[in-house]
Parts: sequence; structure tokens; C-alpha cells
Amino acid sequence: MTDSHTRSLLKAAALTALASAALVGCGKKEEPAPAPAPAPAAAAPAPAKAEPLKVAFAYVGPVGDGGWTFAHDNGRKAVEKEFGDKVVTSFVESVPESADAERVIRDMVGQGNKVVFGTTFGYMESMLKVAADNANVKFEHATGYKTGPNMRIYDSRTYEGAYMAGVIAGGMTKSNTLGVVGSIPIPEVIRNINSFTLGAQSVNPKVKTKVVWVGEWFNPPKETEAATSLVNGGADILFQNTDSSAVLQTAGKLGKRAFGWDSDMSKYDEKAHLASAVINWGPYYVKAVGDALNGTWSTGAAWWGVKEGAIDIVSIAADVPADLKAKVDTVKAGLKDGSFVIWKGPIVGQDGKDVLAKDAVADDKFLGGIKFYVKGVEGKVPGG
Repeated sequence: MTDSHTRSLLKAAALTALASAALVGCGKKEEPAPAPAPAPAAAAPAPAKAEPLKVAFAYVGPVGDGGWTFAHDNGRKAVEKEFGDKVVTSFVESVPESADAERVIRDMVGQGNKVVFGTTFGYMESMLKVAADNANVKFEHATGYKTGPNMRIYDSRTYEGAYMAGVIAGGMTKSNTLGVVGSIPIPEVIRNINSFTLGAQSVNPKVKTKVVWVGEWFNPPKETEAATSLVNGGADILFQNTDSSAVLQTAGKLGKRAFGWDSDMSKYDEKAHLASAVINWGPYYVKAVGDALNGTWSTGAAWWGVKEGAIDIVSIAADVPADLKAKVDTVKAGLKDGSFVIWKGPIVGQDGKDVLAKDAVADDKFLGGIKFYVKGVEGKVPGG
């Protein structure tokens, strides 16, 4: 390379440098490269969905009994409807009132149920045992009288429905003889028989009530035999404290009238059916499960009736006279607002002595311990 050519290259480089310096002096400069955008923050994890509350029901009879257990299962369905995916319910039907009950209830706890309902009197001792071993589970026992720190009791005032049925029976009977198929002679059932009789006597003082006991809650063949025996004994209207529709159906076959019990049984024999004294367990079950969900559950006792929407009489037959229907409506309204009391003296026992003096009102302790028949009920209380 010649010296002249080298000098030319150096001169060009110098001129380029001077031009760049001039641009800087005039305020012209290169913009810096933009900073890289920050990386997006990691999305916060979605909160974990709360596990549904598992709730189990132990039933003494089959769900399809059309009476007691059918009514409880309707209450279970009300819980599902109210709380949706917040709960998961299950049930075991036809659980005997024996050591089997403890086994079933323990199994329910083992499956992760946090609320367990036992729906009959005979589960009481079994539930107490299981409750004592599982403080983190809430137990609810129907119709009993023993509680624990994590076990409470609930019941429906079925005697209110029995009384209203009695009003209809007293006005409709032609023989003045009423028949009752009894299950197990505990105060609950004896109270219902007496209340049915008191209702009948309120419109017809001449009535008498005959009772046949079957010793079980649900046994359609025995219920049929008992109903037949009562009709043969002169009863033209039948009532029951058992769980199937057998009494109503037997009355229909024999040309007599009868009532549904616990659930609306009108579909089983519309011609024989006078009315059904029903229980709506839904309101209580929704409250109890709601208590468990929101942390307000506590032990204690609940006894709900017409006032709370738990008891009613429905599907009254078309041939029941208007004055009897009006009487039932008056009683129902009085029970709802507290202006009418069924167990108010004077009430007389079989021996003719007052079991409640004039104007005395039975409290729940009195009602829970009834082991006698009122005047007008024939026979003796078994074991009394």
C-alpha cells in the first residue's frame, strides 16, 4: 500500500470522527436501546375449594315405606337442595335398633361424615357411645332424651297432627269406636294415642279408642293383622303410629276409613283415606346442617311442631263436612300462634282422676313422660 493511499484513509477516518463530534455538539445523540420488558408476575394460585360437608342418615325402615322413613328422606333431599355442592349426603336404610346400629354409625364416621343423623328412638345408646369416641363429629338423634357435648336431640310434635286427625275421626265415626295400631309403647306413641282420643272427644264425647300393639315400627303383615282385629272389634275409623301404609290399605279393603301417618298416604287408597298427619323434617335438617357449616352448632334439644312448619294435616277427604274442616283449621291456627294448647286441664285418666287439673298446662317434661291412657282409651299400657 502506498503512503499516499494510507494518508487518504487516515484523512477519511478523521473527517468521520469530526462529523460525529459535530453532531454531539448540536445535541444529536443516539437513543439508548429500550430496557427489556419485565417478566410477567406468576399468577397467584386459585384458592383451594372447600371440601363438601359429609352428612349421613341412619334410617330404621326402608326409604320406600311411604311413612316415617320416607319423610326423613324428603328432609335429606331438602338439605341437598338448600346447600348444593357444599354438602354430600348419604343414608343407610333398615338399620335395626340393636348392636347393628352402633356398627353402622361407626362406619359412617369412618367414611368421613361430620354430621350423623339417627332417626329413631332405639339408636340413642349406640349414638352416645360413638359420639363419645368422636368429638370432632356432630351427632343428631331423633326422639330421644339423652344428649352429649357433640350430640343433640330433635323431635316433631306428632301429637299435634294426631289431635287434628282425632277431630276428624270424632266427627266421622258412626260406631263411636276408633282403632289405633300402636308400634312400641314409649311415651311418644302413648302421647299420640291420647292426643288422637282427646281430639275426637272434643267433637264427640262418646268415642272410645281401642289399641292393638305390634311391637315394631315397620312390619306391614303385623300392621295388617292389627288393623283387621280392630275392625273386627267394632272400629270403623283407624289411626296408626306405625310406618307403613298397611293400616290404611286394610281399612279400605274392609270398607272402613283411616288416616295416613308421617307422610301423605292418600295415593294408597283415596276412598278410605280421611287425611294424613304429616311431618316435614326439612326445616330442621336444613337448620342443623347450616349450623354445622357456619360453626354455630351446639348441643341441646329441639321439638318442633305446627308453629315451626314441621307438623301438618293434609289431603283432607272431600266428604269431611265443612264444620269439621273449619274446626281443624281453627286448631291449626291456634297451635301456630300459641293461642290453643292441646294438653290443658282438666284432662282425666282411665281411673277418673285428673292427670291435669283445670287450666293447668302440661310442660314438655310432662309430655315427655306420659305412660298412661286418658279416659276413653281402652285396655292397659303394656308394661304399665
